[in-house]
Amino acid sequence: MIASLMKSAMSLWVPEGLVCGVDEAGRGPLAGPVVAAAVILDPKYPILGLNDSKKLSAKRRNDLAIAIYDKALAWAVAEASVDEIDQINILQASLLAMQRAVEKLKIKPDHVLVDGNKCPKLACSVEAIIGGDSKVASIAAASILAKTVRDAAMLELHARYPMYGFNRHKGYPTAVHLEELKTHGVSLVHRRSYAPVAQLLTRHEIYENFCRNFVSKRHG
Repeated sequence: MIASLMKSAMSLWVPEGLVCGVDEAGRGPLAGPVVAAAVILDPKYPILGLNDSKKLSAKRRNDLAIAIYDKALAWAVAEASVDEIDQINILQASLLAMQRAVEKLKIKPDHVLVDGNKCPKLACSVEAIIGGDSKVASIAAASILAKTVRDAAMLELHARYPMYGFNRHKGYPTAVHLEELKTHGVSLVHRRSYAPVAQLLTRHEIYENFCRNFVSKRHG
């Protein structure tokens, strides 16, 4: 087990200097915020087992998140809200959350590495790396923080809206989630710019207009 973790850690690139890794979680779900994290690792205190958060179990992610909070030189987490996602689209909202996370860091990085193929606007140099959460240790760490923080936020939303089952699917468009949306309608935390939600809203508006017209004709 330890040998496997050490091999995983050694396979990820650890850049020299104050280089920050950035990643997001929550672009695909139909509900909840998109969350981004920024992490500057301390080479004196390597963290074994870092990897793309999607490749780790929930327990392993939580354990690693604790280690990141404890050992990283600096870390920060930020989000873009459901309203911001609907107003500026999910790509721009993700980049905004990344920008906010980097700006919250207590130590300013010299360079930023971002997972994916798009970069947020930052005061320092920034570089996008496709599949970076499986290649760069600090991006992997950021992916873990973003994922664990967003999952915790979705559990809080589940307490407010238990009928949707956010504790199980975290807002992703599973069959169960889509069925609950049809049954209970669209909540305040659902992304209205996403097609499955927008379609339900359109049907609801058509039904409401029909009801209003029907009532007005009866009383006209």
